[in-house]
Amino acid sequence: MKKIAVLMGSDSDFPKVEPALKILKAFGIPTQVRVMSCHRTPAVVKEFSENALKNGYGAIIAAAGKAAHIAGVIAAHTILPVIGIPISSTTLDGMDALLSMVQMPPGVPVATVAINGAENAAYLAVQILALSDDSLAKKLVEHRIKMTEDVIAKDLALQKRLVDNP
Repeated sequence: MKKIAVLMGSDSDFPKVEPALKILKAFGIPTQVRVMSCHRTPAVVKEFSENALKNGYGAIIAAAGKAAHIAGVIAAHTILPVIGIPISSTTLDGMDALLSMVQMPPGVPVATVAINGAENAAYLAVQILALSDDSLAKKLVEHRIKMTEDVIAKDLALQKRLVDNP
């Protein structure tokens, strides 16, 4: 199975990225989590990105706040899908990070989820890997069925509560 890299521009991003790790673990996807800065450790980012495909990665999740250049720099150095998680900061509540990720030039895309949207970044990474992994695709379908069942059960519980307490 391919691995997923989860890269952060700062260790302060970890609490907002951690939900993605829980989802990837639940699907049994091997991950590597790293802190890298395209401003302070540009050679490390470049080396990791250029070698990610041959090192067995299937996608890269990149989280950062403020200028949030890490996702774009990674995308410039790999053909792997890069999923950006804009992280909210005290300055512009994550809008700066969001815009830096979604406004990539043609030919160097960064798939971008919502501000602090680690869960959807993980699910998107699972979907990408599931395209070439039938057992992972089966787990993803089962997960979707469970989500559907959970919503139906919540609706039934609400309807019962409304009938019992009009």
